[in-house]
Amino acid sequence: MISTITNIKSIFTWDPMKDQINAITGKNIVIDNGIIQEICETIPNRSKKIDAKGSCITPGFIDCHTHPVFLNGRSNEFNMRISGKSYQDIENAGGGIKSTVFDVQNSNYEQLYEKTLENIESLFLNGSTSIEAKSGYGLTLDDEIKSLRVLKDINQNTCVDIFPTFMGAHAFPQGFEKKRDKYVDMICDEMIPKVAEEKLAIYCDVFCENGFFTVNQSRKILETGLRYGLLPRLHADEFMDSGAAELAVEIGAISADHLMKVSNRGIKKLADSNVIATLLPGTTLFLGQDKYANGKKMIENGIEIALATDFNPGSSTIKSLPTIMFLGCLYCGLSIEKAFKAVTYSSAKAVNSEKKIGLIKKNYKADLIFWNIENINEIPYWFSSERIKLIMKDGKITSNIKNQK
Repeated sequence: MISTITNIKSIFTWDPMKDQINAITGKNIVIDNGIIQEICETIPNRSKKIDAKGSCITPGFIDCHTHPVFLNGRSNEFNMRISGKSYQDIENAGGGIKSTVFDVQNSNYEQLYEKTLENIESLFLNGSTSIEAKSGYGLTLDDEIKSLRVLKDINQNTCVDIFPTFMGAHAFPQGFEKKRDKYVDMICDEMIPKVAEEKLAIYCDVFCENGFFTVNQSRKILETGLRYGLLPRLHADEFMDSGAAELAVEIGAISADHLMKVSNRGIKKLADSNVIATLLPGTTLFLGQDKYANGKKMIENGIEIALATDFNPGSSTIKSLPTIMFLGCLYCGLSIEKAFKAVTYSSAKAVNSEKKIGLIKKNYKADLIFWNIENINEIPYWFSSERIKLIMKDGKITSNIKNQK
């Protein structure tokens, strides 16, 4: 059925050709079967009218880095951090990722599904109509598969588009602290083949960081993933320069994420590649650190920037990309225009979908946000998602993600 959104104050979308925001006024958006057909002044005959009531409209945001498959929060660790403990201190004391792993390993499928569904719906209601979502809190073959099956079923049972990532290389599980290469072999020989066999993931990600997975271990895992059809992504240079950005370029990763401590050499390598630099300022804020990724320098060097929440129970409980835009502007040196690009067009590129989502354009999915704003500056200015009036997914206004497909 054809529908037409009328009475729109302004349409804001990125223009890749001009590399700037295109602000469109006096036009309607014509949609058929969830796909944008036309942006025009007319209203087709027998078209169902959707009154925007003077809203501004943007593309639905794409959150291209999240960890939503977990059972419980870790508020006790927040108290430890404000008492002076570092992320690594907490991890070494048995907290951090390991405590979430314990919960996931001791949960059944139904428990994990319900909690993950709650997390995905909350991200959606904050404006993220498409979400990259990682496993990584299972760290055994069965529990990683369980986590990815949860994501697969939520993707099938809801309107949200989920881009699943296998991240068995998130940390070393208990019992493998002194047998790290053996765990890497398990990932390569058992986990990745099973993930590929069941078609449970599009991507493979590794936490390449001193104290976690080395560059050589990360390379082995990502190369194995490539052989099985899983595209590489990488957690890179978060706490110190580990050479992970250079590895991302070498391996042809779609994105290198975090990059707070990336070296000048790493920036140069990224600038000479097609790797998207996904910045996660919410994590820097949440961990109480003072060195944010230098997005301004990266852009000046020709690197394309995406922004994401890094939503997870330990180092970023932020679910709102407007909040992340605010942080990106304030602390990473991004202009409001570049921050807007970073959560729409560039984040769509970070999930290989820039020809389907991230723009308001003919033949793109009608994934749209209706805003109570006067101009684009107000999205980060108001700091949160409270100015969202309505969310449209696949041409349907929705406030509930369940059973929409």
